[in-house]
Amino acid sequence: MALFGSSEKKQSLAKTVRPTVIRTQNVAKELSQIAKSYDVKVDSLDFNLLEVHTYTRMNDGTKETEWEAVHNDELYELDDKTALLNPHFQLKQTYEIEIFSPTKETKKACPNFKVAVGANATKCKVYLSISEGSTIQYSPGLEDNLLELINKRKIRAGILINIFDEMLKDAVSKITAKVRVQEKLTYDKAQTILIAEGFEPTKTTDDKIILHYEEEEEVDENEKVDYASRGFIKSVKQDELLIEYIKPKLGIAGRNCRGEFMAPTEPKINNEVTFEADDTIVIKDSEDSIRYIANENGYIAFEENTYLIKTDMNIGQVSFKTTGSIKSGVDSDVSLNVKEADAIKDAIGTGMDVEVSEIDIEGNVGSNAKVKAQRATIGGQTHKNATIIADKLDINVHKGKAYGKSIKVTRLEHGEVNGDIVEVMQALGGKISAKEVDIEICASHVNASATKRIEIQRLQGSENTFTIDPVLKKAASKGLDNNKEMIDELEKDIRQLVKDIKKYTLLIKDGTASFLDIKKRLVHYKKNGVKMPGSFVKKYKQFTQMQEHLKELKTQHEVKKDQLVLHTAKTGSFQDSILDARVINRDRWVGYNEIRFKLVEPPMELIYKPAEGSKEKIFGLVEIEEGEFVIEAMDE
Repeated sequence: MALFGSSEKKQSLAKTVRPTVIRTQNVAKELSQIAKSYDVKVDSLDFNLLEVHTYTRMNDGTKETEWEAVHNDELYELDDKTALLNPHFQLKQTYEIEIFSPTKETKKACPNFKVAVGANATKCKVYLSISEGSTIQYSPGLEDNLLELINKRKIRAGILINIFDEMLKDAVSKITAKVRVQEKLTYDKAQTILIAEGFEPTKTTDDKIILHYEEEEEVDENEKVDYASRGFIKSVKQDELLIEYIKPKLGIAGRNCRGEFMAPTEPKINNEVTFEADDTIVIKDSEDSIRYIANENGYIAFEENTYLIKTDMNIGQVSFKTTGSIKSGVDSDVSLNVKEADAIKDAIGTGMDVEVSEIDIEGNVGSNAKVKAQRATIGGQTHKNATIIADKLDINVHKGKAYGKSIKVTRLEHGEVNGDIVEVMQALGGKISAKEVDIEICASHVNASATKRIEIQRLQGSENTFTIDPVLKKAASKGLDNNKEMIDELEKDIRQLVKDIKKYTLLIKDGTASFLDIKKRLVHYKKNGVKMPGSFVKKYKQFTQMQEHLKELKTQHEVKKDQLVLHTAKTGSFQDSILDARVINRDRWVGYNEIRFKLVEPPMELIYKPAEGSKEKIFGLVEIEEGEFVIEAMDE
């Protein structure tokens, strides 16, 4: 029962630190030691700043020198850059403080002003952070109280006071002025203010080699990775920065707001240039770096410790195992020679993507492979799923898809060819689209379309279709479609303008008599100096505005009519071009074949089936009556 007796009940008594005066360079350390000796938390202690003593000396390490005291009035004179950045100059402060445990009776300055002092990593910039929701009430001596509060925070953080902090007094004065006007200042959002700034050191630069030509382009993380594209060659453009040597450079010393001298570290030299570069690469030497810049297009190579730019490359095979896809670009000036000696293997392997300026392939192009160049020659055959794109293209045996300007195919085996000028030595089925098509030997199941001419030297098969289509090409087709849309729009506008012209012509006709009467009266009023009635003036202006609007409508009508004539003529030009187009067979017609002409206006297709054994060679489109056309045989 004694356990619950009131006389023996235990009570926890708060421990207090009696006021203790200490002189120290490290206030935070002293607070921690006293807190530990009294078994209390450091945050529960406070201190009064009684005196600040600042000392300096020059110490080069050869002889110990005495510290010299600096008077408070001379502190800001210490901000001399020459002295402060001298490594032998030393600076320190000691503080005489009174440490104590604050009580309820202790009056705390600005109790609701929640602030903290922080610094950057080098401690060269010190900031005052004011928390959101902080409030300050005006009271006499507020400016001194704020300065004392902030300086105590700085001392706790080991930051010197009255040195490097010329801007502090101005910042505190601005806060005080606001509080004096408003009587109570509340911070709706957090605020950060620079309150001290030393001399930020410049970082030492270690030497470094940067191989810019090896830098990969940034790829979207959601984009599928192309494992076949391994960068077998690194294509470069003229004036492109290839390699850069960053020279070692000693940093510049600094001194932070703790008074500490910050000497720069010695630069590390691990990447000195030991390679050479030939005249295909320009070398630019500067104070900070050596830059190696491409002097021409091509790909970068490293041979016998020398970097150079080359344009020609000979390889045996392009495949997933050997090189991966090669994409230097069609304007890279890179020429690739691919020679696969084994006829069973593909020179361009399955799924490979090759993009160079010029390519000569002695071998086959495999399934789903794609070759793109300005000029391409293929000595073997193309797979039915292969795609070849080149302005100038020469293929031995073609089974896939080919696109270009000038295309020559030795033997077409059910492949597709789309170009401007297409020459086929032997067509064994397939599809050809071009402006002009020349076929030396035409077998069966060939579908040839052209805008100007199709010519066959020897016809040896049947089931062939030869089509003349003036809008075969995408550009022409798009041009015709755009032209038709413009004609429809112009015709619609003209119809509306005709309606509006009739409407305003009638309104003006019906109102002319009234207008002339009003005009006569207004002249009379003006002549006799009588003020003109507002209703008369308004009606007069309305009528003249209608006349101007009618005049504008008629002008628009004429412009639209001229535009319609112009665009109608453009459509006619597509039609006219088909009248000059020809299908020519220099041989006798055998089997079943068709000649087709596609009209533009009206949109229709005419079909002619030459009789077997017929010797008629040249066929064209003839207009026998206006708007009526037929396909007929023609003379040379």
